[in-house]
Amino acid sequence: MKKDVFLIGSGQTRFGEWWEKSVRDLLYEAVDSALESSPCTALDIDMVIVANMIAERTNGQAHLGALASSLLPHNPPALRVESACASGAVALHTACGLLESGRAKNILVVGVEKMTDVPTAEVSSALMGAADSEKDAPSGLTFPGIFGLIAQSYMHEHNLTRERLNTVSATHHRNAMENPFAQFRREIPAEKISQSAPVADPLCMLDCSPVSDGAAACILSTEKESDVKIAASQLATDAVSLTERENITSFSATKQAMEKALEEADVDRSNISHLEVHDCFSIAAVINMEDLGFAEPGKGIELYEQKEPVPSINASGGLKACGHPVAATGIKQIIDVSKQLRNSGNRWGLTQNFGGACASCGIHILEHTHV
Repeated sequence: MKKDVFLIGSGQTRFGEWWEKSVRDLLYEAVDSALESSPCTALDIDMVIVANMIAERTNGQAHLGALASSLLPHNPPALRVESACASGAVALHTACGLLESGRAKNILVVGVEKMTDVPTAEVSSALMGAADSEKDAPSGLTFPGIFGLIAQSYMHEHNLTRERLNTVSATHHRNAMENPFAQFRREIPAEKISQSAPVADPLCMLDCSPVSDGAAACILSTEKESDVKIAASQLATDAVSLTERENITSFSATKQAMEKALEEADVDRSNISHLEVHDCFSIAAVINMEDLGFAEPGKGIELYEQKEPVPSINASGGLKACGHPVAATGIKQIIDVSKQLRNSGNRWGLTQNFGGACASCGIHILEHTHV
């Protein structure tokens, strides 16, 4: 980073089904919590960046930058960012760029999604906007189907059994029991994962992240300091459709963003203690471990079979158990890793947030400076 960018405030709603709350309500709750935890006041915010993917489809609400800005007394300049499920990471990256340029000193970054107000079929259709409307959608694919194809290919290529894949969701549900903001806070035995309703062979319901409502907010600053700073913020992209990929069992955008982030932070991956990664489906978590360089190809599942994996993986419960209000996820990950670093006293943590089938990927490395 060209300047030190500090995380000086954060807040979120619990993720879940909030039928009685509007998009505005969720925004207000997360923003108010972030300001309350921060050394700055609302009037210190120079700019607001809102991450959102599908509010037009699910809530009939666009123009979310101005809507979020109106929650503050002085209506600072605001904009909205969309990059499918990576919207949160891209909003953070945008904020870092503006802070590094000097155009702002304190930026409020908030991600929000309210997905439960419409039927599941409508949500699935809206989410398919993250795929290729000409090459993927006409075949009837939805994202469970896309990741079902990825899972079939991976399991054939690396001899991964259905029984071993169960470990991923079981681990994330166990982790979420300690997270008061998680949508599902109960343990699920591994054998129950593959006994849940089939969705897209070989994936079952409990392999899939849920439909969720929620918001998460961070305040980033070059003016005020804290004990956690953003040491790296990197993006990478790939072809949107799987039909244009040479390999569908590894995501090149993750690899590219990871290498750039490690270089920017000037840290080796072996020093990273905490990971929050994009487990929209259980197979994605396995692939992520390999693409981030923490496991060899075909060996990602072995990290989940360790009693205490190093680094820790999705201690929050991840998307699977914590919930996945899509545009809020990348920001929520930053909040979780900052908490984990402060609790453990370790120095380095990392978030990985991707959109579509990893057609866009954001990697952020956090540094706990008071070690």
